Amino acid sequence: MTEMMSGLEAALAEATSPSWTQRVRAGRDLAPFADAPEAAEVLVGLLLDVEDTAVTRQTAEALARVGTVAALRLIALAVAKADDVHADWLQTGVHDALVGSDDMPDFAAACGKLAQDQKEVVRRGVAEISAWTDDAWG
Repeated sequence: MTEMMSGLEAALAEATSPSWTQRVRAGRDLAPFADAPEAAEVLVGLLLDVEDTAVTRQTAEALARVGTVAALRLIALAVAKADDVHADWLQTGVHDALVGSDDMPDFAAACGKLAQDQKEVVRRGVAEISAWTDDAWG
C-alpha cells in the first residue's frame, strides 16, 4: 500500500511540473486513481491544461482506457468546462483509447450511469462524450 501511495504522491507532484512531458506522465500515472479525491481534482486540471494540449489529449486517453465511472466522470467534468480547442483534444484522446479496443460496451455502460448523475454539469459532459462515441462507432 505504501508503494502505491508513493506512486500517487510522485504523480501528484509531477502534475504541477513546468515540463509538459512530466505532466503527461502524471496524467497517465494518476488515471488509475481517478476515484481518489486528491487525484481527481488534479486530473481535471490536467485535462484542461492551459499550456499544452498534449497533456489534455494523453490524460483523456489514459482515463478513457481506465474506463471506470470515476474516470469517465472526470472527462465529463472537463468536457463541460472545456473551450472548443480543449474539447477537440479531449475527444481525440477518448477516440484514441477506444479505437480497436474491446472496451466500448464497458465505456457505454459507464456513460449510461453518468447520464443519471446528480450533477447537471456531469450529465451535460457525458452527453457530449456519448455523441462523440455514437459518431465514431455508429
